[in-house]
Amino acid sequence: MTWTDQLGNLLKQYTSGGAAAQPAPDVHAHFDQVAQAAPLSTIADGLSAAFKSDKTPAFGQMLSTLFNNSTGEQKAGMLNQLLSSVNPDTLKQVLGGAGLAGLVSGASTQLTPDQAQKISPDVVQELATHAEKANPSVIDSVSNFYSQHTTLIKTLGGTALTVCLAKVAERQRQA
Repeated sequence: MTWTDQLGNLLKQYTSGGAAAQPAPDVHAHFDQVAQAAPLSTIADGLSAAFKSDKTPAFGQMLSTLFNNSTGEQKAGMLNQLLSSVNPDTLKQVLGGAGLAGLVSGASTQLTPDQAQKISPDVVQELATHAEKANPSVIDSVSNFYSQHTTLIKTLGGTALTVCLAKVAERQRQA
């Protein structure tokens, strides 16, 4: 029995057009069930849909929330992906404006967990906003990263989880 067979009935409630209008009271439990069974790429697609949805806050704001709830290692991993998609001049401008220009020097833009802890969620929000404008595929990259950390995804709230599950249900239906 495949994961889609196991979760087909659960996902059906997320296929209706108004599913994201009001999150189900048990959306967190549903997300846990899907996250345990579905491939990471499916979770990443769902998270990407939540980041891009007009029903959820802006990408930068959502990423700031994830960052704020992440460990030092998770912060560094996500930031290193984000930094690789930002123009070096923009990076220096944003970090310099936050008094953090010394964190990245020369060609090195790989942050350690200790360095990542020094960056505020507000700076992450600004970096994410710049990164999304410069390279919209950064959303997919970050979604792939956070698909491995499903407990963190739940900190985005019921609407984001509902959008995510609706995308998973749509993908399951197309398969």
